[in-house]
Amino acid sequence: MPGADQNEGDCLNHLAAWHQKTAFDAAVALQNRSLSAQAYLGACLDQIDAREPEVHAFAYIHREGALARAKALDAGAIQGAMHGLTIGIKDVFDTYDMPTEGGSPAFAGHQSVQDAAVLATLRRAGAVMLGKTITTELATFPTNGTRNPLNLAHTPGGSSSGSAAAVAAQMVSFATGTQTMGSTVRPCGYCGVTGYKPSYNLMPRRGVWPNADSCDTVGLVARDVRDVAFFAAEMARYPALRLPDDVVALDQAPVIGLCRTHEWERTDEAMRRAFEECGRILRAAGAQVREIVLPEPFKGMLQAHTTVVHYEMSRGFADLVERHSDRMRPALLERTLKGLQVTGEQYQQAQTLARQCRQMLDDVLGPCHVLLAPAATGEAPRGQEHSGDTSMNQVWTLMHGPAISVTGGYGPNGLPLAMQVVGRIDDDARTLLAAHWVHTRLRAHHELTRA
Repeated sequence: MPGADQNEGDCLNHLAAWHQKTAFDAAVALQNRSLSAQAYLGACLDQIDAREPEVHAFAYIHREGALARAKALDAGAIQGAMHGLTIGIKDVFDTYDMPTEGGSPAFAGHQSVQDAAVLATLRRAGAVMLGKTITTELATFPTNGTRNPLNLAHTPGGSSSGSAAAVAAQMVSFATGTQTMGSTVRPCGYCGVTGYKPSYNLMPRRGVWPNADSCDTVGLVARDVRDVAFFAAEMARYPALRLPDDVVALDQAPVIGLCRTHEWERTDEAMRRAFEECGRILRAAGAQVREIVLPEPFKGMLQAHTTVVHYEMSRGFADLVERHSDRMRPALLERTLKGLQVTGEQYQQAQTLARQCRQMLDDVLGPCHVLLAPAATGEAPRGQEHSGDTSMNQVWTLMHGPAISVTGGYGPNGLPLAMQVVGRIDDDARTLLAAHWVHTRLRAHHELTRA
């Protein structure tokens, strides 16, 4: 156990750029005690002090609580794999020691008496909860002032905007998100970090505020695929999600299906060029790359997703509309009221189509391990009022399988053009492994060409 002198020395040296390293590297140092939890937290807090005034990633910073937690971790035995790693928590996850307001005036000052299930698991593993990250109102779409750390004039996306920005600005090791439409994969893609939407219900949702129950999925945000797989393995208590140490396994090229989807016409020219270039890069790196065309029924999935979300959201927000509509922003109230116009028959038809398409997915992939598809229509739009087009995400969210964002190129403003690696339902471990292979090859190519 480190003594007081060692801890003081670590704290004085916390400016040694630990916040810039991957969480996986920091975890190794925290586990072998060459880095103290207090020193690592100090580096993160310094980065928050430097960047938060312009980025606005946090709704609440739990500074004193995090400092007390780090001190306790340094004084005791290693608590678990997450020992000393810092977490930003999307402000729709209940926390017993911080307010949860959902980015909405209707819930100002709301305080839960318990943690969301996934947060309780992370605390037991030694994580330090650093604060609540900003979300769009009730994890829908009215924005709350977060900026893209890569270019402050552009949106970070929504609704996990604060989580994506906090990780991209190197303020925290990891952050939690949610995805009902495209709220993890797209903002992480815009901010150049890794967003992982697991298979539906892989992560427990107890204590996470609902939006549309049959689509809501706990999301994870990290610097890269190795980090997000490490985070997921601990959050789900599912060790198979962690990437293997075997170099041969990591280097095994997957069979990849290039999938333009039926929403291809919504993408801009820069995204289309980047997508084609990704195919060439991955082929040159040794992957078998095939062209995949989604069957005709998939053309209806975008509208089916919209129908499902509007119907379920109007049910979930019924009390809010009834008693607190004056505290909802007009755009959110309008969308909720629109959901009341969706009939039960339309909802059931949409759900039936979704089930049919899920049953087709295995045949669609065929010999492919994963699909590669655009994760956004282009780079992050300029401005803060609009969080971006969700159409490239909605179908895959309704499909209930895993999706992981990777940077596939750069747009005219120098911002990332995000792709997503999509896998079979409940085939998350193999999808993460393939995403790591894709991510490392694309990153190596872009580092070389942008040097």
